[in-house]
Amino acid sequence: MGQAADLIEAAMPELQQWIGRRHIVEDDISLTTVQRIAAMLDLDPDQFVRGTELPPHWFSMFFCNNAKQSDIGPDGHPNTGVFLPPIPLARRMGAGRRVKIMGALRAGTQARRIAEVVGITPKLARTGAIVVLTLRHTIEVQGKTIAVEDFDAVYREGLQPGEKNPLPKPVRPPSDAAWSKTFQLSNAVVFRYSAITWNAHRIHYDSDYARRDEGYPEAVQNGGLTLQLMLDAAVPHLAGPLIGFEARLTRPLWVGDTVTVQGTPSRDGRMACWGIDKDGFHCAAAELMC
Repeated sequence: MGQAADLIEAAMPELQQWIGRRHIVEDDISLTTVQRIAAMLDLDPDQFVRGTELPPHWFSMFFCNNAKQSDIGPDGHPNTGVFLPPIPLARRMGAGRRVKIMGALRAGTQARRIAEVVGITPKLARTGAIVVLTLRHTIEVQGKTIAVEDFDAVYREGLQPGEKNPLPKPVRPPSDAAWSKTFQLSNAVVFRYSAITWNAHRIHYDSDYARRDEGYPEAVQNGGLTLQLMLDAAVPHLAGPLIGFEARLTRPLWVGDTVTVQGTPSRDGRMACWGIDKDGFHCAAAELMC
């Protein structure tokens, strides 16, 4: 723990220079990609044609960073310093999102994402010293902002060989659900989501790597897919159009498991929902606004 804290402290002057840096990705929101996303989510792909307005929360599946193969690190992520700050901790995972929505993408319409580093925050967590990287993603279509997302990624110290990754304390979910939907997190759907989002992080498909190098018992379900499925399940229960949400992951899921999404009724422009793992424990939470 002390070594990680020392590394973070020594790196902070250089890391602070990344605050305010921007990276722009253009995307044509191609109909082919839209239809592949629909198929992955078990929707009829042919209902999407050029010009179709997409669900407003789908923006997170576009605008991939195209790292060269020579820039990919041993964990499958792009090496630090290519797109993201050189935070000196070995493990990185998404943690939470805070989103404001003002519009939606359309199939076949050019758009862009501006990714800005807005925070690099050292913290002391239950598992030791960590760094929280906050990126602000601004999604624009024809000069108009349609969504702003603050995305948090957590960096943790690497594990020693044979060391286990400590899991959060199990917590039971709320018992007042008004609706419920269960998803199967098969190898195929996790692979398809990772392919669509150009995510090569090995913990999602390489079980040997996940166990040996990152201390997990199995390949880890992609948290972005968990949140995508939660939103897909929740949005039909909203009393109006989705205008924002906050979401966070609280416990890892394993590829091959199920996740059950439940939520409250939509009241006063808000609705709470949560994820439940196969053992009945709370694994994710979100609040949606309409």
